[in-house]
Amino acid sequence: MAKIGLYFGSFNPIHIGHLIIADYMMQFAGFDKIRFVVSPQNPFKQEGELMPENLRLQMVKLAIDNNPNFEVSDIEFQLPKPSYTIQTIREFLKTENHSFSLIMGSDNLEKLPEWKEVETLLEQCEVHLYNRRGSEKYKTDLPGKFIYHEAPFLNISATYIRELLDQNKIPRYLVPEKVLDLLMK
Repeated sequence: MAKIGLYFGSFNPIHIGHLIIADYMMQFAGFDKIRFVVSPQNPFKQEGELMPENLRLQMVKLAIDNNPNFEVSDIEFQLPKPSYTIQTIREFLKTENHSFSLIMGSDNLEKLPEWKEVETLLEQCEVHLYNRRGSEKYKTDLPGKFIYHEAPFLNISATYIRELLDQNKIPRYLVPEKVLDLLMK
C-alpha cells in the first residue's frame, strides 16, 4: 500500500512555493508520491476570483512534469461543486488501495472545524502541516493525527503573482518557466 500525500489547492497559479513544500514533504514525510489535487471551486473562495479550471490544471501539469514523484489529479472536476475534501477522499478510496494524507498550510487550521464532515475526514487521513505566515498560533482540538513540519518558509502567494500580472509585471522565478510561458500567453 503506497503512502500518498494529497496536496489540495486552487493553484491559481501554481508557484515555486507549492513545489518547494511538495518536495520537502516528499523527502521528509515519508510519502511514496505527492498528488496535486486541483480544486475547481473551493467552498471558501468566490467563483470569479479563479482562473479557468482547465488552465490551472494545465499549469500544474507543466510545473510537475519533470518530477516522477509528483502527479496531478482532476478528480474534483467530475464531482459536484464546490469541492469538499471528504467527497474527494471517498472517490479515491473507491478505486485505490492507498494510504492518503493531507498536506496543508497551518493557516487552514482556523477554518478546519467548518469543513464538511471534518471528523470523518480526520479518521481517514492524517494531516501534515507546514507553517504559513500569521498562522503560527493556530492549533486544533479536533481529533486526528496532525504532524507539524519545519518546511522552508517562503512568503510567495498566488495572490501576489496575480497582482504582478494585473500590473503587466513578469513573475519570473516565482513560477516555473513553463508556467510563466503559459501565463504570458
